[in-house]
Amino acid sequence: MERLMQYVWQHRLLVQTDLVTVDGRKVSVIDPGRLNTDAGPDFFNAKVKIGEHLWVGDVEVHVRASDWHRHHHDSDKSYDSVVLHVVDKDDAQICRSNGEVIPQMQMACSPEFHIRYHELVDRADIDLPCARELPALTPLHLTDWLTSLAYERIYSKADHIEELMKQYAGDWEQTCYVILARALGFGTNSEPMERLAMSLPLHFLRKHSDSEAAIEALLFGQGGFLEKAPKCDPYVELLEREHKFFAHKFSLKPLQPLGWKMARMRPHNFPHRRIALLARLVATDSRLVRRIVEAENIEELRAIFSEPLTGYWATHFTFGPGSERTYECLSRSSVDILLINVAVPLMMAYGTMHGDEALCSRAVELLHEIPAESNSIVTLFMNAGIPCKNAFTSQALIHLRRNYCQTRKCLYCRLGHRLLAIRARRN
Repeated sequence: MERLMQYVWQHRLLVQTDLVTVDGRKVSVIDPGRLNTDAGPDFFNAKVKIGEHLWVGDVEVHVRASDWHRHHHDSDKSYDSVVLHVVDKDDAQICRSNGEVIPQMQMACSPEFHIRYHELVDRADIDLPCARELPALTPLHLTDWLTSLAYERIYSKADHIEELMKQYAGDWEQTCYVILARALGFGTNSEPMERLAMSLPLHFLRKHSDSEAAIEALLFGQGGFLEKAPKCDPYVELLEREHKFFAHKFSLKPLQPLGWKMARMRPHNFPHRRIALLARLVATDSRLVRRIVEAENIEELRAIFSEPLTGYWATHFTFGPGSERTYECLSRSSVDILLINVAVPLMMAYGTMHGDEALCSRAVELLHEIPAESNSIVTLFMNAGIPCKNAFTSQALIHLRRNYCQTRKCLYCRLGHRLLAIRARRN
């Protein structure tokens, strides 16, 4: 409740004509002040007019006026700068440490506001409680917020790449290898793929780039797939021999179970072919980062991740019996997801760190060229009347859902703020 009151004060959602102190003096809020997240009064440097006098100082917010004494503010000199005490219940008179009475005001806010706040927040992580009201928002407010969210997501991914760069001593190829492995997990197996890549550094795998089978043996062996593979399969026997040799030579220790997920998954999405593609890209492309940042158009980028699988994995989804026909490794939509999660953030991070604004702009333009992702989050918002034509918007919606809805931060969402502000001002 107190946090909600702070929000109302901070964003000036009060009914200004109704503001009076408990002793009847009119209050006008010139500046609500700056929210303080540390010790001390809730808002610094506020400006409020009380009666005929302008006060400049701090503002403290409490549910009950008696909380002032309960929190021992009456004996704390850091609260002597408070010029207005904002409360929900006026159950006590409050004073500074020298005994001087502090003006006090009850919050004049619509009862509907508190109800609507809980209607939004209590179910925000389950469904979309604001869905029916979203179409009423103006396109300008919606577009402005989605644009901010898209950039927020792009920069957060770029920041993650910069952190990896520090971890790998500025090695762009190693960083790209790790984020590529994670992206190839396509959400379901992202964590195991990333942990597998981190356990086998790129420079180690590239020492054996003359043998794609050796790289596959290392990845499948460390990933725990060879233990349950059929022993009568000649390809499996080859990988086991290779892995046993490298494990002995380099003292490789088996990883803890990585938690691979394959239940209720179509064979095309099994991690085996994703690992095989990772091995192929490692074996055949030693300049992946340069190819990405120097690509002149979207088709060049798609070609990087559309590398066909040959040999065993051209006809297999897992170890064991294969098929008579060959299959492409990734669909066009899957390739586009790799562009979204690998190429775009890599271009943004590279452009930012090298001061290349043109490359940063290309990264953003790329998202506008890629069709919108098809997933439950995008569908949820589209059913609520929000159009989504490209990946720039779908990335914004994913960021909105994961970082605001599911964390119940409706107060910090511009859409939620606008809907709540309407209720706060109603009489």
